[in-house]
Amino acid sequence: LALALAPTSSVDDSFNRRKVQILLGGPDTIRFDNPGKLGKVASSPDGKSVAMISVVDKHDPAPGRLVVGSVETGEMKDVLPDYPGHVVDVAWVDADTVAFVGDEGTGTVVGSVNADGSGLSATPTGDLVVTAFSVAWNGRTAALVAQSPKHPGELFRAEIGGGRTTRLTNSNPWLADMAFAAQEVVTYKARDGLELQGVLIKPLGYKEGSRVPLVLDVHGGPESHVRNGWLTGYSLPGQVLAARGIAVFLPNYRGSTGRGVEFSKLGQGDPAGKEFDDLIDAVDHFIKVGLADKDKVGVTGGSYGGYATAWCSTRHSDRFAAGVMFVGISDKISKTGTTDIADEEFLVHALRRPWDDWNLLLERSPIYHVEKARTPLLILHGKEDPRVFPGQSMELYRFLKVRGQAPVRLVFYPGEGHGNLRAASRLDYNLRMVAWLTHYLQGPGGSMPPAEVEYEGPKATPAVKDRRFNGVAAQ
Repeated sequence: LALALAPTSSVDDSFNRRKVQILLGGPDTIRFDNPGKLGKVASSPDGKSVAMISVVDKHDPAPGRLVVGSVETGEMKDVLPDYPGHVVDVAWVDADTVAFVGDEGTGTVVGSVNADGSGLSATPTGDLVVTAFSVAWNGRTAALVAQSPKHPGELFRAEIGGGRTTRLTNSNPWLADMAFAAQEVVTYKARDGLELQGVLIKPLGYKEGSRVPLVLDVHGGPESHVRNGWLTGYSLPGQVLAARGIAVFLPNYRGSTGRGVEFSKLGQGDPAGKEFDDLIDAVDHFIKVGLADKDKVGVTGGSYGGYATAWCSTRHSDRFAAGVMFVGISDKISKTGTTDIADEEFLVHALRRPWDDWNLLLERSPIYHVEKARTPLLILHGKEDPRVFPGQSMELYRFLKVRGQAPVRLVFYPGEGHGNLRAASRLDYNLRMVAWLTHYLQGPGGSMPPAEVEYEGPKATPAVKDRRFNGVAAQ
């Protein structure tokens, strides 16, 4: 029996200290000394080996190393050393061969490698982004969950070894009649020369050479990244804003996954430093190439992306005309004292405790820069969030409200935690976000849009009926 056990029931221990153990029957137990975070664990068909998605050390932000351990000796081997991406799923093809899905840049690969590290083969998945898979008992076929820029996750069947891939489900047939805005991978350079990538969704019907409003949609983590797949959801404005004439850019700033361990560590010990300078550099890139209107740039994101939104709306307020912050950080000191993952914050992000440098945390907190804030900011938060305590949003809201320099609104979602799970909360969030951004980037600006939300939405006219998206008519 293979188990992944944490020393205590704390969230921090489950995040950072789970160890793989094999119960052999009776008193015999094999304990693997896997460090830090742990992903999926899979036993080989003959029970002699275990494959796990591990990390290189306790400071590695995200599991992404493919490690094979011997059940007989407890020895472990990284079978993809220096892998330039992150392994996200793993399955055994036979007793000697491990198949895996890897994130590489904004795309994915499906590959296999022998348990001793030899015989690596990997195939890019092209226009499909694979997020999970399962290999059949005979090792000949696999079931895949894959998405694309034009459809969310669907089920596919693939033949092992590069054979035919067949789509098995069509969960949203109405998408076939949808007009989609162009989506592409963009490469740009940060001010220090580091090459960065992200995914750009141009406005629907965009005319080359014209300047348009731009929204930065910043992912959380920061140990996460954006794939060139389906990028529209309740908190991802994607095609919804594109249908309204607003470009959306989702940057994989330094500290993101998908580019190996070294890249994912680049933001450590430097909160809101070079990692968020990368966001400003992305805006400058799109201004330089003639896409973005410099006076109509917005920003949104959740969790660490909410931190980025608060930072851009305060420290860099002169650059942003609107912001929508979700479950975000505003005070790095109080955040560390109220989160359920204070150790994770220390091990893979800050690399120091608050008392080691109080001033750094204060100066890297959006509340420290509220006197600069002129950006209209919509703040949304789950009222029962244990990860980023709701007080983070209340603190920033109160400071901005007292100063009265720019419009600010706070919305709490009762019963929701670190991200909205209920359909009603998600719908409300999406409608408020889109209304706020379009009001300040395309509309009259000034006073805030109405606090009341029309959940039914306006009636679709024949001219826009075929462009309805998620129940909201494109205007």
